[in-house]
Amino acid sequence: MAAPTSPFQIADFRFYWVARLAATIAQMIMVIVIGWQVYDLARATMSLKEASFQLGMIGVVQFVPLFALTLVTGWTADRLDRRIIARATIALEFACAATLALLAYTGRTSLLSLFAVAALLGVARAFAMPALQALSPNLVPRDILPRAIAMSSISWQVGAVAGPAIGGYLYALAPHMPYAVAGGLFAISIFCMFMIGPKPRTPIEGSRHPWHQMVDGLRYVRQNKLVLGAISLDLFAVLLGGATAMLPVFARDILQVGATGLGHLRAAPALGATLVAIFFSFRPLKHDVGVKMLGAVGVFGAATIGFGLSRAMPLSLLCLALLGAADMFSVYVRQSLIQLYTPDDKRGRVGAVSSLFISASNELGEAESGFLAALIGPIPAVVAGGVGAIAVTFLWSWWFPELRRARTFDAPAAASEAVA
Repeated sequence: MAAPTSPFQIADFRFYWVARLAATIAQMIMVIVIGWQVYDLARATMSLKEASFQLGMIGVVQFVPLFALTLVTGWTADRLDRRIIARATIALEFACAATLALLAYTGRTSLLSLFAVAALLGVARAFAMPALQALSPNLVPRDILPRAIAMSSISWQVGAVAGPAIGGYLYALAPHMPYAVAGGLFAISIFCMFMIGPKPRTPIEGSRHPWHQMVDGLRYVRQNKLVLGAISLDLFAVLLGGATAMLPVFARDILQVGATGLGHLRAAPALGATLVAIFFSFRPLKHDVGVKMLGAVGVFGAATIGFGLSRAMPLSLLCLALLGAADMFSVYVRQSLIQLYTPDDKRGRVGAVSSLFISASNELGEAESGFLAALIGPIPAVVAGGVGAIAVTFLWSWWFPELRRARTFDAPAAASEAVA
């Protein structure tokens, strides 16, 4: 039988792809509506800057569980069946969606309930991200893994495009509708995860103390300068350039396009990212991967500045789409380097460290943007973040020359043997 040339020729990867797509749409629906409700409820009694601070706090409560559980979640993804972890975390997200649907239907939604659910979603993501990242390489042969990463990114990005728009329109119909639909999508995702069969993987060495096993992921990232540089570049660029955290402010008070417009603004970065992911699924990147990743982060910063200065909805959407395309370019390179350079028995723990950095850039980026907006206003905060992302690009090209020297995704021989 001929070896598969596309990940979609493998049934388990198809189920994985649909599971990620359904879960991502549901997650994005919840993210957009939770953010809108927090800001809208806060604005009823608070000033613009005080309400922006509440948006920042939503990022904090989602980040704290991931930060506290990083070592445990990575170790769990390498010790237990990664499919079971994914099923359990999606079930928790289903419970969160059902709870918010009930509260919205009965008119009892409060800031406290939104913050509590956001914290639980942070716990779910803490366990889900390393397990799902580590599961993907177990489903496909190594030689088509970069293409599988691009296609997996498509499922996430398509969900990120559709989710915000769907959430905005459903919320306009009835406040409980987006959460009810999200619950149904989580149920589909759980079903698909149950359809994935067991997969062999490399067990971690069991005679060492669990604590020593847990810190192996941190030790590996610290020693591998290429992986460390790629992960930390994304951390600080997105942490500083977190324009998406301010989208409720821009939609309500600057561009004045309301909840529906917020859905379009939220979907624009994912649309740009989807186009890039589709391109890489057909034409994987092969040469000068490190330099191109650095260039993409610079474009990300420039697009962030453009969005902050824009007062026209079409221009704002264009800047956000360019921002998303540049971010996807960087994500594709980073994920390919991490997956191909990391031995299978450490993928869960390295994935947990990567998830911590990603969450720090996203959730703490939201907090940083919210807090900075509370001090100097949302427009200067977004522009300053874009300038900071460009500065990070130049600093990382100097501090991590391994990034500039990374020509291809080919791992060193030792790493290749470890993941074969």
